[in-house]
Order: sequence, then structure tokens, then C-alpha cells
Amino acid sequence: MDELYNWAGNYKYSTDRLHVPESVEQVQQLVTQFSSLKVLGTRHSFNGIADSTANLISTQSLNQVITLDKADRRVTVEAGIKYGDLCRYLHQHGYAMHNMASLPHISVAGACATATHGSGDQNGSLATTVRAMEIVTASGEVVDFSREQYDRYDGVIVGLGGLGVVTKLTLDVVPEFLMRQDVYENLPLEQLQEHFDGIFSSAYSVSLFTDWKKASFNQVWLKHQQIEESAYEAEPEFYGATLATMDQHPVYGCATENCTEQMGRYGPSHERLPHFRMDFTPSNGAELQSEYIVSREHAFDALRAIDRMNKHIAPLLLISEVRTIAEDNLWMSPYYKQQSVAIHFTWKDDWHAVKKVLPMIEEQLSPFNARPHWGKLFTMSPPRLQSLYEKLPDFQELLQQYDPQGKFRNAFLNTYIFGQE
Repeated sequence: MDELYNWAGNYKYSTDRLHVPESVEQVQQLVTQFSSLKVLGTRHSFNGIADSTANLISTQSLNQVITLDKADRRVTVEAGIKYGDLCRYLHQHGYAMHNMASLPHISVAGACATATHGSGDQNGSLATTVRAMEIVTASGEVVDFSREQYDRYDGVIVGLGGLGVVTKLTLDVVPEFLMRQDVYENLPLEQLQEHFDGIFSSAYSVSLFTDWKKASFNQVWLKHQQIEESAYEAEPEFYGATLATMDQHPVYGCATENCTEQMGRYGPSHERLPHFRMDFTPSNGAELQSEYIVSREHAFDALRAIDRMNKHIAPLLLISEVRTIAEDNLWMSPYYKQQSVAIHFTWKDDWHAVKKVLPMIEEQLSPFNARPHWGKLFTMSPPRLQSLYEKLPDFQELLQQYDPQGKFRNAFLNTYIFGQE
């Protein structure tokens, strides 16, 4: 088999032994057969969180909708289904997800396991919609976890791949709704000092983009939900930013046809909440990504700290995005018990240079207890990372209970969760 890489091509997996089961029973057989393995979804992680030196299981063939319960507003899906495919199905039946990430190409199980998020003051991460999970644990047993019946369920959802092979998930859904996108250009950073809440509460979902070449945001993406029949009218100015007169790509110079529709054109929520269309190659392609999450109360100070480093950051950067995420109670979520702001960096594909600037960013953000996104690149020391999660000891116990021999552990989990070099 050819060498195996992640989506961006920056990470080469440590084995080419890839297994693609087509049923839960085949998953059970593989788990029973092997003493060491990890699970891959759509390979959108930029680090080794899903790597294995022994065996990899792909959920790409476990990608079907199983049932839609309209009465309880829940849908049960196989773990490998992509959000774009799921949301098309839901739309056909009059339903939607409450939020989506910038890419619709990611798998449901992988996104939830790493606490991947979209944006919006009132919108929790994608993992907050999970009501039940079916997992094949290290013994090969199929175990059903549900919020109503398992008292440590908040420890299971953002599982970092450590509990076993997630094979099914039951998710909360909402009635379908329409959205529009309006883009504004050139928002001064200083506007956030006095108007942070006003800016981020101005739409259902808000994203600020900057290349950090100056103390301003190149673009503001406002995603408005249609509430009434009367049409919303975009104002010509937004806190000093001006309304764009043509479609925009977050990265200047990139073609806009792979972006979701803008210019105030209403459409189904799943065609507006992501930044990029399901039918196109996502984002920029060859790139690296990092993201740090801070408490909302520290967000402006954290952004000013980043701005002071712009001469180090800007030459390596494609684009940076700032979004808000509602707090949750999930043990290993970066948004655990805090209204959060995520500062995202999409870097040029130059790890040699990027790995020198990440420690500088982490030092600047250290006073704000910034937590890195689990699936992206960071250089934070394991002790520092572990200190940011008060429920880590409980999570360690949970992994040891369901995987006592460490079948689903790898270098990433051993290092950052168990503190083993």
C-alpha cells in the first residue's frame, strides 16, 4: 500500500496497515485480532492524535444515516459520515444541525472526538449535540453510552480516540432554517475593546479574518438566520468596516468559487454555516493549522498579545480566524466551563519555520490559560497542557477502565494524557 498521509499532506502515518471495515461486526473482529490500533476518519487532524505504529482502522465505509427520529429531533448515524452528507439528508427531511465547522468534509465521529467547532455566542461545539454513542471497546464488546443512562457521559464524548472505535452516534437536530452571509472589510482591532460583545452577538455566527499584517481584521463574515419573512438588510458599515461588494475568500488572491454563497443570498443553513462548499476542494490545500482557545473575558488582551507578534507571524501566515464558542461540560473540551474564543492560524506549509513561532505564541497566550485544539499543531509541554484540564484524572481513569492494556493508546495519548515520554 502507498504511504498514508493526512488531508493536508503534512503528517505521514507510521504504518500503512489500513483496514476498512464495512460493518460493526468487522470492527469487532479487527479489535479482537489486534493488540494495538487507532481509528481514522477523514484525516483532518494535523498531528499524531490518530496515528499508530501497528494498525489503522478507517471508518470511511461506515457512512450511512441509520434513523431520523422526528418526534425527539434526533438522528442516528454511522461514525464515518461527513457533515456535508448528513446535512444534505437532514435538509431533505426538513431538519438541520445547529452549527457546522468551516469545512463540511469532516467526519462526525472525528470532529466530536477532538471538540471541533463552528462559531456563535450561543453555539456549542459539534460534540455538544451528541446524545448517545456506540463504541467497540478494547475487548471487542459493543458498549452503548447515553447521556440519560451513563453518569460519566461527559467524559466519553470528547474521547480523543482513547475509548475504542466509535461506530454510531445519535445527534440532536433542529428544524431546518435559512441563512445568509454578508462580508465586511477592514474592521479595526481596537473596535473589539469596547464592542466585543456587540460584534460577536450581531449574527448567528461571526468570523473575523486577519493576516496580522496590521492591527485590523481583513474580513468579517456575518451569518444571519432568517427569523421572519421580512428581509434583513445589511448596513453599509459595521463598527467601522465596510460592506463587501463582491464575493470574498478568506485568503486574498484565492478563487471564491469554493466558498459558500455570500452577498446576502439566503439558502439552507448547511450551505451557509461552513465557509467552504462540500463539492470543492476545501480551504487552501497545502497548509498547516494551529488553534488556541481562551476564555472570552481574556479574548481582547489575547488578541493584542498576538498583534504585538505580527512581525513573526505575518510572513508565515495564510490567514487567521477568530470565533466564539459557547461553554460546555465535556471533560476534555477546550470550552469546558468557559465561554470561549478560538484564535486560529492557517500557516504556509513550512513546519520548520512554524514550529519556531508556535512556542512564542504559546508564551504570549500563557497568562490566559490558552488550550490548544486537540487535532492541530502545538508545541506546549505535556505538563502545561495537562494542568489546563481539571477533569484529566477522571478521564485517565475512564480510559483505563475501558482500555486497561492500552490497545487504543499511541504516542500522542501517552504523552499528553498520561504524561509518559
